[in-house]
Formats: sequence, C-alpha cells, structure tokens
Amino acid sequence: MAGFDSRRSPREAPVTSIGVDHVRLSYDYLDAGNMDAYGSLLDDDVQVRRPDGAQSRGRVQVQRLHAEVTGPPGRHLLDQIIAEGDSIVVTGRFVRPPTPPKDRLDVEFVDVFTLSDYGLLLGYRRYYFVAPN
Repeated sequence: MAGFDSRRSPREAPVTSIGVDHVRLSYDYLDAGNMDAYGSLLDDDVQVRRPDGAQSRGRVQVQRLHAEVTGPPGRHLLDQIIAEGDSIVVTGRFVRPPTPPKDRLDVEFVDVFTLSDYGLLLGYRRYYFVAPN
C-alpha cells in the first residue's frame, strides 16, 4: 500500500483493508463453488467484465456468470495483491486440472476491483495474459 496521503478520508483505510479481505475470500468461495458465500461479498450494483463471459450486472447475474466459468475443480493461485483507496489489483493464475484431459487450463490473470463505500465488491475487470501473434 502507498504511504499516508492527507487527501484520503480517515474512513478509507479500514474500507480498503476490509476490501482486501473480501477479495481474498471471493477467490476461496469461487474455488469451493460456494456461490451464496461469494454473493455475500458483492454490492447490489456489482458489474463484472471478463473476456471469457458476457458483461454481468447485479448480484444474481454475476453469481450465474461465475458458476459457469470458475469453481471446482479450478483454483485461483494469487501472486500479488495491491490496494489503494477503493481499488484493488490482483495478479495470479487460474488452474483447472484436465477433466477430460483436453480441458486443462492454466492461465495468468490480472483482476482490477473497485470497492463500494462499505468494502463490498462493486466491480471488477479481468485480463488474461496472452502472447501476441
């Protein structure tokens, strides 16, 4: 996290810390396939953009999207979390073992989250590493 900035509201640091916890939990819940617990971390007006799914808006749509593209037996392996104010950036890998063998997936990602005033996940955008042609 960056150093002290006098322009930041005194409430912002605790919200950022709560948001980091919510982001970590979101990956755990998704990996376990627990969409109800995952939904508890989302703001009512959450918006998600991922290259492997349609843009989703609202808690129910976002939960539905994630039920389709993540979950067991997939696993998010986090490398780094960077947080400042209402923004959190996560780098890592998503790995899904072969079931059947042709479905093996091992891809690097970057997720950029925005937090609500209460530390809930208001939105995120996912980027995958893909080598240029």
